Amino acid sequence: MSKTILITGASSGLGAEMARQFAARGNDLALAARRTERLEELRAEILAAHPERRVAIRALDVQDHAAVFTAFDELNDELGRIDRVVVNAGLGKGARLGTGRFDANLETAMTNFVGALAQTEAAMQIFRAQEAGHLVMVSSMSALRGMPAAMTTYAATKAGVAHLAEGLRTELHGTRLQKKIKVTVLYPGYIRSEMNDKVEQSTPLMASTEKGVRAMVAAIEKEVADAHVPPLPWAAMAPVMKHAPLGILKKLV
Repeated sequence: MSKTILITGASSGLGAEMARQFAARGNDLALAARRTERLEELRAEILAAHPERRVAIRALDVQDHAAVFTAFDELNDELGRIDRVVVNAGLGKGARLGTGRFDANLETAMTNFVGALAQTEAAMQIFRAQEAGHLVMVSSMSALRGMPAAMTTYAATKAGVAHLAEGLRTELHGTRLQKKIKVTVLYPGYIRSEMNDKVEQSTPLMASTEKGVRAMVAAIEKEVADAHVPPLPWAAMAPVMKHAPLGILKKLV
């Protein structure tokens, strides 16, 4: 059954590829990002391949919290319904704590956590009103443990958004909305995107954008609670990352 799917951070990387793959599966799209020229190009690409699809776009900086609610409501009105929201917009920048780059860490925290909170609030207002929906939170494998150096703040934000989603799932459990509003948390490993270009050559575990997103989309469509993607090797590595002594963890990351 086709759905109308809102994806933030859709102008490049994982968000853009999710849009392509969801459109190919017969879904209509609401795409939001800061770079509207890229959204226009992506919409044109998708409509050329799938002229029967509907693709609405909005400029959106998730640090403008009022704009998040406005964009979500406008997209909902334009398309008539939003069935699924993928909270994907985020930053990968950061610095070692105490090295004078609070500005970089603050921007990451505000975008990845507070921005995600605004998106979740806006999505849930729509879902509660229509008593149906699917919230998808894009976290990270780095959320499983505290990460060192420049990854510290980023990993903390990704742990935060995972807990935000899990708290919502816990709230809904046992209520009449449990089967009507689903919550999925994705924990991607290394998937090629603009965010991780710098680590692309340093690990053999990097999946292509297409392959990595294919695993993400499959997990989303199954509406699973949690998924480490791609499953190989990340599902197997998850318990190791969670429980390994710090010395071993540091060598792994």
